[in-house]
Amino acid sequence: MDGRSGMRAADADREATAERLRVALNEGRLDLHEYDERLVRAYGAKTYADLDEVVADLPGTTPAQRAAVAPAPPSAPVGAVDAPVGERGRGTGWLLAIWSPWLRVAAILTAIWLFASVGSGHLGHYWPVWAIGPWGFFLLMRTVGGHDHGGNAAERRGRPRRDRRRRR
Repeated sequence: MDGRSGMRAADADREATAERLRVALNEGRLDLHEYDERLVRAYGAKTYADLDEVVADLPGTTPAQRAAVAPAPPSAPVGAVDAPVGERGRGTGWLLAIWSPWLRVAAILTAIWLFASVGSGHLGHYWPVWAIGPWGFFLLMRTVGGHDHGGNAAERRGRPRRDRRRRR
């Protein structure tokens, strides 16, 4: 054993290895199953040799100028005031995504109610309101509050981790 490979690895070293594995997953160098296996081994590693073994067959980090894939341009923060509506993720796509299932269910339940009412000969109580009313209320609160404003799923997953790091 040489000097470095026998030394105990720190949490920061394990985190750096995990980040390198995440980058390899995003580049398509690892599939999800292999990423999971290597991540478990990385967090269980005791020495630098154990960490080196986890990433031995992966290429090292490449500077952005020499990388095969060009880095993405920096994006404006989600709450940026001077960004146009579409760039902030507040376009109509997210509205359609959360309201279209409600509209479909409301149409189906209303059609069932209408056919049942016509079949019985009198208009009964509009019972679909018990299903679509509360659901519509919560969707309205989400819409007004702006809690669902789209964005990249990977970006949303990374937010809690970044927030935890800032709090430390």
